[in-house]
Amino acid sequence: MKGTNLGEFEELVLLSVAALMEEAYSVAICDELSNHTGRTVKLGVVHAVLNRLEEKGLLNSELGEATKARGGKRKRFYQLTVAGKAALINAKSIRDQLWDRIPPFTWIST
Repeated sequence: MKGTNLGEFEELVLLSVAALMEEAYSVAICDELSNHTGRTVKLGVVHAVLNRLEEKGLLNSELGEATKARGGKRKRFYQLTVAGKAALINAKSIRDQLWDRIPPFTWIST
């Protein structure tokens, strides 16, 4: 089923949108990802992923108000859709099931 599974970076972007709530716009998402992953995150890559997630129906977006600080430009804010929330819950469930299958002794140092 192509298009239904989340890639790692897609999942991280969705998680960032969920964490930022009403402040989820591209620059804030980049900052959130950089702060929590230690990766350098390029704005263009985030824009591409946001567009792809919106096309998949996992995100919605709307333009905010124009501000003087942005030279009259408007920010595009993102929010999870019901399908986006379900995709994150599913991804977490799969990861949790796999983590739970690892025997405890695997983590004991010798």
